[in-house]
Amino acid sequence: MSLYFQKQLQLPAYPQGYHLITEQVEQALSEIRQIKIGFLHVFLQHTSAGLCINENADPTVRKDFQTFVNELIPETYPRFIHNYEGADDMPAHIKSAFFGTSLQIPVSGGKLALGIWQGIYLCEFRRNGGSRNLVLTAFGMEK
Repeated sequence: MSLYFQKQLQLPAYPQGYHLITEQVEQALSEIRQIKIGFLHVFLQHTSAGLCINENADPTVRKDFQTFVNELIPETYPRFIHNYEGADDMPAHIKSAFFGTSLQIPVSGGKLALGIWQGIYLCEFRRNGGSRNLVLTAFGMEK
């Protein structure tokens, strides 16, 4: 039998940077435990933040992400026109497009099938981005 679950998850405001949110996602949609084989789709309802999966153990990876991406897409780029909401706004939109706003993760045996060193990141590109909303949709075959 097919199962479908969907929930909204409101994350607290995070400072600019890369934040592990795997645990919050798992806790928000505990129904995943009922799925033998399937997928979790995570969708971020914002245009100035992003999602990615990467290293979950060493926090220097997150710091290196921030350093590199800020150098690649600097707030000081002189040709940006869209700057009504601050110098970090247009770079945040570009970074969001670069990283993306959705993830699809396999579910196996009632658990996210992430690799041992993988975690879900919220990539907060604004200095004061505020809370962020996710739509979590899990679907698959019943255990």
